[in-house]
Amino acid sequence: MFKQRIKAVYVLIFALLIGYFIYTSQAAGSWAGFHPFRLGLDLSGGTHLVYSADVSKLGSADITASMQSLRDVVENRVNALGVSEPLVQTQEGGALSSAGNAYKLIVELPGVTDVDQAVKEIGATPVLDFRVATAADIKDFQASTTIQNESSTTQAADYIALFKDSGLTGRMVSRATVQFNSTTNAPQVGLNFTSEGAKLFGTITKNNIGNYIGIFLDGALISAPVVQAEIDGGQAQITGTFALTEVQTIVRDLNFGALPVPISLISTQTIGPSLGAAAVHGGIYAGIIAFIIISIFLVLWYRLPGLVAVIALGVYTAIMLTLFKMIPVTLSAAGIAGFIITIGMAVDANILIFERMKEELRRGRGISDAMHEGFARAWTSIRDSNISSIITGVILYYFGSTAIITGFALVFVVGVLVSMFTAITASRLFLYAVAPKKTTKLSTFLISNGFTRLNNNSK
Repeated sequence: MFKQRIKAVYVLIFALLIGYFIYTSQAAGSWAGFHPFRLGLDLSGGTHLVYSADVSKLGSADITASMQSLRDVVENRVNALGVSEPLVQTQEGGALSSAGNAYKLIVELPGVTDVDQAVKEIGATPVLDFRVATAADIKDFQASTTIQNESSTTQAADYIALFKDSGLTGRMVSRATVQFNSTTNAPQVGLNFTSEGAKLFGTITKNNIGNYIGIFLDGALISAPVVQAEIDGGQAQITGTFALTEVQTIVRDLNFGALPVPISLISTQTIGPSLGAAAVHGGIYAGIIAFIIISIFLVLWYRLPGLVAVIALGVYTAIMLTLFKMIPVTLSAAGIAGFIITIGMAVDANILIFERMKEELRRGRGISDAMHEGFARAWTSIRDSNISSIITGVILYYFGSTAIITGFALVFVVGVLVSMFTAITASRLFLYAVAPKKTTKLSTFLISNGFTRLNNNSK
């Protein structure tokens, strides 16, 4: 009994210390360091953008790498905006998502409420690709068309269709620079390819001497030089009737990253700071009320075991909040809802144990034996119910197509896992430490629950 009480004291001290850490780590400069809760946009305020990525022209083996590259280049663009802790992530739709919405890019910009400006900055990132057209096709087109104006000709749909995809994209450009033509002094864009891009560009030029290489920016043909010889140095130039400011803009955007796949904006959401603060306040208030009501019920109905369950529930809450800080978990309103639900679920295991103890006491067992049997016999029910909850949460996380659903599912699964630990370990430890050894009228009242009393023959 003494060892159990010492262990219980250690657990309580541990819980108090992590509770103190949770409180102090919310302030900058504290001994625990600054580890604030990471709040989602619906709690902190900001802009949430969802883009659909067009991967129809990619092979299945290239989709994952292209989506990762897409995330990286858009993140570079977002970082250039000076946003504090932006979140850029790719998402493959759930199993029930339509093919057109299977791949998405999600951009969260905390503190940014000007949606138009955010969309403009992100959308300015160009899609650069190189296409090849044969000299014979170009000659036939020029002979058959009546369009004489060059700018109109290069924009004509039939003319654009002559150029076929070469596989060389802006993803293979390592750096762009502003250059000037040595003869005309006209501004032009210089491109330096990656090793992969340089090899592919050399192959393309080698196999297409005398043909045209079309350079497309955001789907528009901006230059179509004739290949005079193989270019194996990993460098190329984009020439045209550009103003210097246009070249500078293209270079800037390409250096921030040319998108490997086209994206289109499908939804926007803006949350004001005041609305986010109200959501945080409401979530905290709901959590406190839920904790108090559950605690009152446990103490009134289960008495001493109920008090033990409340203490274990406090340990559970402290562990969960610490995990939220240290993983860290991005908390949304849905995540807080999931946490509040798990507060209720955290006592389920305790109730199963206490009810099993009641059955053992009715059979005439002593308090100590009833406690041991209650924990041992309730374990299979606790295990099975929690495994079914975890399976449900994992399925919800996998099939969920939005951050709201997956955020709820993540918090829910973590909460169930932690509740299993606190119910089986902390509750048992505390109950063994405080349970009366003898059967008296007082111990009968403390251990019994509801309107049930110990069997008179219990020992």
